[in-house]
Amino acid sequence: MSGEHPTVTDAAAPADGAPVVDVHAHLLLPALQQAVGARDPEGFGAAQALEARRNGPESLAASGRMIGERMPLLTSLDARLAEMDRQAVDVQVVSPSPSHYYPWAGEELAAWAAREANRAIAEHVAGAPDRLLGLGLVPLQHPHLVVDALEDAVVGNGLAGVELSSFAGDVELSDERLEPFWTRAEELDAIVFLHPFGCSLDERLDRFYLSNTVGQPVENAVALSHLIFSGVLDRHPRLKLVAAHGGGYLPTFLGRSDHAWQVRPEARGCRELPSSYLRRLRFDSLVHTPGALRALVDAAGADRVLLGTDYPFDMGVDDPIDRVREAGLAGQDARAVLSGNAAELLGSRLSARAAAAAGSTGGAA
Repeated sequence: MSGEHPTVTDAAAPADGAPVVDVHAHLLLPALQQAVGARDPEGFGAAQALEARRNGPESLAASGRMIGERMPLLTSLDARLAEMDRQAVDVQVVSPSPSHYYPWAGEELAAWAAREANRAIAEHVAGAPDRLLGLGLVPLQHPHLVVDALEDAVVGNGLAGVELSSFAGDVELSDERLEPFWTRAEELDAIVFLHPFGCSLDERLDRFYLSNTVGQPVENAVALSHLIFSGVLDRHPRLKLVAAHGGGYLPTFLGRSDHAWQVRPEARGCRELPSSYLRRLRFDSLVHTPGALRALVDAAGADRVLLGTDYPFDMGVDDPIDRVREAGLAGQDARAVLSGNAAELLGSRLSARAAAAAGSTGGAA
């Protein structure tokens, strides 16, 4: 354990020493990035050029400065733990930066990169097993490889699950070739963390940082709609899927999807009204305003929302507990977002040591 945590004293504080859990935090892997570039310089260069077109020069420059300034927070275990202490976060679920998806990579490179990312995440979280849990990667663009990568992450490296983009190449999350992946994720009780990277709208969003501010919520909404309308959630009711960024534009605008389900035969691929599937999904709290968080809780239920910070990127928040408190949720609902829902999601993976650590340091209790 690192130093003592700040104490949360308001009604939003979890009771009985329950740990505050952040399900959306990232690790940058510079050595992996360098190795991938060296193994396929042509593919890597083309991917970098695509990112430049998607984001535009101003956003690329600003992001470069931001990453440089936050490199210690993105790579150093000690810096991570110190910032968690400052935020009064007891446990982080750490996933690779989505820049490590490499959706352009061929089979051999993609499989190797996923294994390396899984190993690196496992090594990082092993440095503070009472504070950190990890998520690995799968090569989504190669559906026949994703089950092996999932097993490498969860069985081989002891991670809690995997992080997944909203699409990769021609593979949408409704793709029938992913059925074995969803089945195996259920069997392993693995978390699947949906976190987009890049947007298929491409150059239409290449200014004003629209690639992120609009692109990420759009991608969340599209990916979740694929999961809902295709019946994936019907066929896999025990799937533990967590959507980053509060699920984007989807959760609070599902009335249009419900209407389509009622009047359009091609929209009847799922058994129930689309809005009913919010109860089968989980969402992080990263929606940026008190009203938006209240709306997400109203739409999905207080038991389906978990604390998420997007640590340590500039589109995240560094005062996560205050953000939940400012939403004015009922005390029990706020406690569920900060702690209780993560305990239900993570089960035995949220070790007794983490709970004990939170209580013994006077942390978020």
